[in-house]
Amino acid sequence: MTESIDRYQAYKTWVNTPNAEPPEVSIVIPAYNEEIRILPTIGAIATHMSARGRPWELIVADDGSTDTTVRLVEDLQFANLVLLRAPANAGKGDAVRRGMLAAKGKLVLFADADQSTPIEQFEALEAKIAEGYDVAVGSRKAAGATVRHKSVLRRVLSWGLHSLVSLLFGIKVLDTQCGFKLFTGAAAAELFSQQKIDGFSFDLEVLYLAAKFDMRVAEVPVEWIDAPGSTVSAIRVSLAFLGDLVKIKVRDLCGDYPQSRSGDSSESRKAHTS
Repeated sequence: MTESIDRYQAYKTWVNTPNAEPPEVSIVIPAYNEEIRILPTIGAIATHMSARGRPWELIVADDGSTDTTVRLVEDLQFANLVLLRAPANAGKGDAVRRGMLAAKGKLVLFADADQSTPIEQFEALEAKIAEGYDVAVGSRKAAGATVRHKSVLRRVLSWGLHSLVSLLFGIKVLDTQCGFKLFTGAAAAELFSQQKIDGFSFDLEVLYLAAKFDMRVAEVPVEWIDAPGSTVSAIRVSLAFLGDLVKIKVRDLCGDYPQSRSGDSSESRKAHTS
């Protein structure tokens, strides 16, 4: 009972009182027409993170929603919740980029609005960052991961896309597309300032850049549950993914990406991890 009261008090303080110091953690939720899920997701994340007793912020990056998502978030008026509005739907990659670049935390997580990976998995990723990694990737394919209710079609498409990614890009991460990734503040600023893809393939582009910049990337097994009610077409997204693979490769060959991390990134990294 006492623990429940303490958790509620921590949540209430986060809701009503602005952080007195910069946040240690920023969490970015991209949202497009999430009126059914956005409030339960905010509640679950806020309850868990507030109970940690450390300053943190929540950023909802709208992607031009046409339902009541924006109004629902606005009406909350939480002291440490930031809503980034978008005039039109530009894509998940655009929403995540805006959120990550607006984040002030020493650590920055982006998490899907459907909570397929529960926020309780956060500490497993945080532990890897504490070991010195720049990026910790939630993975449905790493040994120890738990995956429930994933359709056969999604499994087949996922296997095929991963095979192409491994062959063409040499990325060692087994699961590039899980919507639960943690970055140091410095790594987030570096990677998302260079990210160009606005669609669902932005994860791949970011990890491609991380490898290009010699960042340390850890793959962490997580619990993942296929959330009902998704409006995303697995086949449509997979076809777009294939097109984006070509775009990333062409952009790199044309010199659109830096060949290494920016000159001040090491100092920036120290500032975010000190």
